[in-house]
Amino acid sequence: MASHPTTEPTAFHAALRNQFETFLDEHRGALHDSLNGLTEEQARRSLVTSRTTLLGLVKHTTFVEKVWFDEAITCRPRSEIGIPDTPDESFVLGDDDTIASVQDAYRQACAASRRATAELTPDDVVRGNRRGPLPLRWVYLHMLRELAQHCGHADILREQILGGTARTD
Repeated sequence: MASHPTTEPTAFHAALRNQFETFLDEHRGALHDSLNGLTEEQARRSLVTSRTTLLGLVKHTTFVEKVWFDEAITCRPRSEIGIPDTPDESFVLGDDDTIASVQDAYRQACAASRRATAELTPDDVVRGNRRGPLPLRWVYLHMLRELAQHCGHADILREQILGGTARTD
């Protein structure tokens, strides 16, 4: 059974930043682990009309981490970061994309996100997003919304792939 650190009593009274990080990490872990126990074919299986596959979804969340915690904070362009120009392109899988490589890239992106925000407060303003200057608090909330949606997508895709077999991790 998956752990839920957001329901631990210490999370109830933690500082706001720690609460954001705890919720983000819980969702990050769920997305990462959504690929566990699948074959490469299962992870690449297309079950919807869009480009979304379970492997592509985790690859996309790597892109999202880099947009919000690299581009927005460092102001580096996407071309320098090495990510696609559009979210839709971030779902495209290459021949070299495997469960292990996509999970590794996602772990690395999440670790880089934590480092990028380590010295910031929720009230600090980040200036590299295309929407203009935004408080880090807004970025955290946006990421929570995005990751929560993608966790739901991942649960449904995984259930379809496994034929209704419940996840036990």
